[in-house]
Amino acid sequence: MAKKFVAWKKLSHYDRTGRVRMVDVSAKPATSRTAMAHAFVRMQRATVASVRRLKSPKGNPLEIARIAGITAAKRTSELIPLCHPLALTHVDVAAKLCQNGIEVTSEATTTGPTGVEMEALVAAAVASLTIYDMCKALERSMEITELYLLKKSGGRSGDYTRAGKRVKP
Repeated sequence: MAKKFVAWKKLSHYDRTGRVRMVDVSAKPATSRTAMAHAFVRMQRATVASVRRLKSPKGNPLEIARIAGITAAKRTSELIPLCHPLALTHVDVAAKLCQNGIEVTSEATTTGPTGVEMEALVAAAVASLTIYDMCKALERSMEITELYLLKKSGGRSGDYTRAGKRVKP
């Protein structure tokens, strides 16, 4: 039976027997940690044009999405069961109109014993969902795609930058 859980030994949210657990970070030093994430809301050009003219029936979707993403990052531990609650020192979300949709990027920073990748990803995801909600009266066929971690720094595992993706400083 022990062989069944061999692959789980590398996953920090499982103990030696394969039981789910919250990682104990109490012995880890507090270091500066930052993460950036990306998402894309694909939509028809007519929808992009309406957003560009700020003619969404519910207001400016880019600004509301930005605030929603920031708020969501601060509540990540309430949404993801084994995430540690973090004292975030900075969160920002940007939504940029493109020819075929809206590109969302987020950044989260903390000084603590664990990383902020989940906070950055949740911010990008919720900002994208908010854009969908704000624009669904214009188009229901929008797609939320390309949700991924762009970059992270700090912590024991070191720095990471997604290969092939441009990361703004």
